[in-house]
Order: sequence, then C-alpha cells, then structure tokens
Amino acid sequence: MNKTDEFKKECIDRIEKQGNNNNLLDSATRFMEESIASGYSYNFSWMGRPVMQYPQDIIALQEIIWKVKPDLIIETGIAHGGSLIFSASMLELIGKGEVLGIDIDIREHNRIEIENHPMVKRITIIQGSSIDEDVIDQVKKIVEGKKTVLVCLDSNHTHTHVLKELELYSPFVTLNSYLIAYDGIVEFIPEKFNPTERPWGIGDNPYTAVKEFLKTHTEFVSDNSIDKKILLSVAPAGYLKRIK
Repeated sequence: MNKTDEFKKECIDRIEKQGNNNNLLDSATRFMEESIASGYSYNFSWMGRPVMQYPQDIIALQEIIWKVKPDLIIETGIAHGGSLIFSASMLELIGKGEVLGIDIDIREHNRIEIENHPMVKRITIIQGSSIDEDVIDQVKKIVEGKKTVLVCLDSNHTHTHVLKELELYSPFVTLNSYLIAYDGIVEFIPEKFNPTERPWGIGDNPYTAVKEFLKTHTEFVSDNSIDKKILLSVAPAGYLKRIK
C-alpha cells in the first residue's frame, strides 16, 4: 500500500471511530442546538453572497461535486443565492457544467446580485414552485442530454413537499451521484428552536420524508459515512447516493 492509499485508509478508520464516539456525538448535538438558536449558519458567505449553510455541509458538497463532476446541479431554494454561487464556482474549477436554481419567490434584490455575479455565466434560474408541473417540464428540457446530474433540495421543508420533490427529482439523478435533502435536522432539535410561523417541525420535515422515500426507492441509500465524517450537519441521513 502506497502512502496515499495508506492515508485514505487512516481517514476511513478515523471516520468510523468518531461515528461511534458517543461523547463526540453528544457534543455535536449540543453544538447544533445552541448554534441553531444563535443563527450560526446565517453568518457565512461564498464569494460575497450569503450561503446560509453550515461550513461542514459546504465541505461535504465540495467533496461530492469534485468526485461526481456533474454536468448539471439542480438546486431547489435560492434565498440569497450563495449556494448557487458556490456550486457554480466549483463547476468553474472543474471546467464544465451548469447550475439550475428554482424558487417560488426570488426577491428582486437577490436576483440582481446573482445576475451581476461573475459566476452567473453558469447559472440558470426558474421562478416557480419546485413541484409544479410547468416547472418540472422546464427542468426536463434542461436535463436532456446531461450525462451526470446532482440534485440539492432546500426549499419548503414540510414532509409532504419534500417527499414530492424526492419523487419528482430522483429520476434526474444519475448513477453514483447524489440527491441531497437539507434541513432534516428539524427532527432532532427542540421545538423551541423552530419558529412558530414555519409549517414544519418534529415529525413533519425533510428527515421524515427521506425515511418514507427510501422505503420504496432501493436505488438510493443514505450515505452515512458523510454523517460520521462531518458530525455537524443540517442534513442528517439526507445525503442520498444513487447506487443502481
């Protein structure tokens, strides 16, 4: 075994151990609860745009994009556009690919910032509900001819909406690529950290939708090695890898 392979094996062994380290897992849980209460994830940006993700999830997505090298990344939920910019910048480094962002409500000031960003050359935006038939028809046309597709779901976080997204967008995901459902962390944090005006909560969120989806979609598995690696994530069990 050469030094490179030896280091890779050491990483795999470390990740497996920390995934079974209860003290470390408990510490991660406490940090997630306190950091969600403080709005921690809203403090970060990517190339000048608020990305609104935990750095650990950004690193995980970076590793996936670099490995998969997708021709198309579909993202539902745009907000300030930081995630679109991040994905586009990764594709720029790879030297190919485009990002499709979908959102039911794209604020004008955010649209202007995205359209004026250097990475806009790799970004297409659709305004509309991610589960509307007209939007899906537009997505199908953009997906056509793409050999490798990655999908990230981060819009409405109710069980019903996310399950519908999983059903509609999973066929676009190519073999060995990923379908990522964000914000399943809602299932594991006290209700007091979930603003009352939001319709999702414990028992009704992306995590419950993922569990329901996997019952009938054996072509996907939850890549638990990512959970064990990053420990701090808004997408527990939400990194779904297409295996067949």
